[in-house]
This record gives sequence, structure tokens and C-alpha cells, in this order.
Amino acid sequence: MTLSRRHFLATAAVATLGFPALVRARNLNSQLQIAAVGADAKGFDDIKEIGSHPKAKYVAFCDIDANRFAHAEAKYPGLPRFADFREMYAKLGDGFDAVSVSTPDHMHALATITAMRLKKHAYCQKPLTHTVWEARQLRLEAARTGVRTQMGNQIHSAAEYRTGVKLIQSGRIGKILAVHTWHPNMGNGFTKRTTVPASAPVPAGVNWDLWLGVAPARDYAPAVYHPFTWRDWVDFGSGTMGDFGCHLLDPVFTALKLGEALSVKADSVGANEQTWCAKQTIEWVFPGTEYTVGKTISVTWYDGGRLPDATLALLPPGKKLAGSGSIFIGELGVMMLPHVGMPQLFPEEKFGKNLNPGELARRARDNNPTTDKVAVSLADRVEGSSHYHAWVDAALDGHETTDNFAYAGPLTEAVQLGNVASRFSGVKLIWDAANMKFPTKPEAEALLTKTYRKGWEFKPSGA
Repeated sequence: MTLSRRHFLATAAVATLGFPALVRARNLNSQLQIAAVGADAKGFDDIKEIGSHPKAKYVAFCDIDANRFAHAEAKYPGLPRFADFREMYAKLGDGFDAVSVSTPDHMHALATITAMRLKKHAYCQKPLTHTVWEARQLRLEAARTGVRTQMGNQIHSAAEYRTGVKLIQSGRIGKILAVHTWHPNMGNGFTKRTTVPASAPVPAGVNWDLWLGVAPARDYAPAVYHPFTWRDWVDFGSGTMGDFGCHLLDPVFTALKLGEALSVKADSVGANEQTWCAKQTIEWVFPGTEYTVGKTISVTWYDGGRLPDATLALLPPGKKLAGSGSIFIGELGVMMLPHVGMPQLFPEEKFGKNLNPGELARRARDNNPTTDKVAVSLADRVEGSSHYHAWVDAALDGHETTDNFAYAGPLTEAVQLGNVASRFSGVKLIWDAANMKFPTKPEAEALLTKTYRKGWEFKPSGA
């Protein structure tokens, strides 16, 4: 890394000149010592959930906003606080084993790969990275270092998605011909902006330079970037695809065992240089698998109010598509998998009644098997587990997680390929995954990565 050697040496020297002694033995008392990058909102949610594991021990927190430590401090009082994750890593030294990273998308890769190169286990929020190139680097780095990794799309471990995966892989609706996935949000729906707003003074306690990090310099503006609406901006977030693609497409990837896409094509509205497009339809074509029909399988995404043709779902009269989710079109029927909802099988005259999630949960709780003909029975249900605890267990015991970067990398690449395609509406982009090239549209390759601000660059994995 361009900055890190000079920066690490400087901060290490400072640590010897009166800084509190933070170094401790690794895995003291068989605990996983964790440093958190991002201390509030989703960052604090991750801190709480990971910290609920009996062998997880937080040792430091980092946030660019000094006003956002209150919740972490109340739960874990007295721990060191930092504004710069690089300084935190350097001063902790061997006094931490792992990191949880919950920052805006544009900083995921650098905060995570820096820790991995120090041989620290890594939990990183979705989308794993801000670009296709970064996703590839994190996947390669995880393989190179052997650290235990997990992406923070926690519904991967939930009963609803696991049950859906089981139904598909058990052949309940036959092999899959196509998948359609949707979410109502607009890519720039939080700010509705397409231009840079007027600047304003940076609030006290906010280190705006550190917040920008790898991104090009720009002035602070209130209510449109920090702490939440960065999602709309091309330089910082990933639009609706980034917010929900790694959630909604996760059971699709898991159930069908999808890998690298062959092509991607978007029909998008409102693409501009500053914010993500307002609405889009994106179609990926993947190689077929043991769970699909034919040599290829198409997966189509809709957002911004667009929806798939509801007749594809074979819904009964009066039944509507879920607010967000997927429909798997199979040889024998259709499975609708709502976002964080139990799967439903159609047509009902073939598969039986679809119990609502509350009724199915009640019957599971009461151990009350039904004599009704139901589409998804208690016997089909797969119990959920803690996504966060799975990572802690993997780091301590040495096994892999099911949502490690070897899996999350290709999923994130597909999500960010969708965002690349949205900038070339109507153009089918053939994807050479091995070489990270678009043979028929080489000018699109510039969007596979980004320009890093001077002093924040990092080298490819293994370089």
C-alpha cells in the first residue's frame, strides 16, 4: 500500500512514546479479540450481535464521527476509540485477532483487506465491496491469507432463506428455468438528487477527510452523505443493487450454486455521473448448474417500482407479489421467496395451502404437525442460526463459513456488474470473468474499478 508503510511506522513509533499499552496475547482465554470499524447504526448492530457470542471480546472501536460512540461506549465502556482504522490497527498490533467493518460501501475494501494482510479475521458488511475489482481482491486475499471471513448479509443464515434453499435443492418445484427478483427502492431514492449540493461547514467531531477516504475530494454537505444517504452516490454507495442485491440474490446464488456470470444487460432510467439510476431492470445469464434447466440460466432484477409479470408466479386470485423478493420458475411450479419471509409454493391446487410465517412459526413452536395439505410444512423448515456467531466460531475453530469471501466475492461481483451495466442501458455486456474483461465493450471496463485518492491506494492481492 502506498500510505500504509509510512503510516504504520509512524503510528507504531507514537505507540512507544506513552500511548496506553494495548498489546495482548492472541486469543486470550480462547476469546476472539475484535476491533470494530464503524461504531453506530449498522455498525453498532454488528457490535451487539457479534459481541453476544460468549467468546467474542471487543478491544477497540473506530469511527470518523466522534459523536457516534455513545452506544458502543454504554455497552462496552472504557475501550480505546479511534477515528482512523489504520491508526487503530497499528496501535493494537497483536492485541486484536479480527475486525468487523461497517462503513459506507466505498471504504469496505480498504478497511477489510488491510486487516486481512495483518492476518486478522474479517467480517464485512454487504455489499462486500464498492467495485467488481475490489470484490476479486478480497476473495483472492482471503484465499492467500487463510483468515476466516464473512459478509454481513445476515439473512443468509435465517430460517426463511435456508428453507427456500432446501426446497429448491430438494427438487420440490423441479429444476429451475428462470429467476426474477425485485425491490421497490429507487437507486437515488433517499436524496432524489443528480447533482452535487451546496457545501456547508463540517460538523464538530466529524473527520470529513477520513470519511472521504479513498473517494475523490468534495465538500461536505448536510443530510446527503453522512451518516446514511451516501447510498445514493456513485462515489460512496451502490444504489438499490448494493443495498439489497447481496440480500435478495443470496438465496438465488446459494440454491442454484451460481458462479460467474456470462453476460449482463440493463434497461435503466436516470443514470448520471453523481447518483445511481432511478429504476432499472438487469438480466444476468449464468452457466447452468445441476439445479437448472439447460446450459444457461437467466436471473432478472427489477427496482424503482418495476416488477416481473405477476402471472409468472401462478398466484391464486387476490394474491399479490411480495413487496420484495424472488420467484423461482421451476419445471413443476413456482416458489415465491419474500424478502425475510417463508417461501410459498404455487399453484396452491398442486402444492396445498401456503401458511403465513406466523402460523408456521406457531406450529413449529408448539410442535404441532398439521394434517392439512400445506405447501411448506414443518418438515420442510430449516432452523436459522446466528450469522454473526458463525463467523466467531469459524475464527476460533478454524473451519469455513458458508458466506465466506470465496462465496460472497462472486455474489458481490454480480451485484456490481449490474451497476456497471446500468451505465450502458440497452447494451449486452459479455463478461470474461477470468480476465475481468468485456470483450465486446472494452470501454465499460473502466467502471470495474475506480480512481483512488492519493495516499489511499492499495495494491492487488499478492502484489
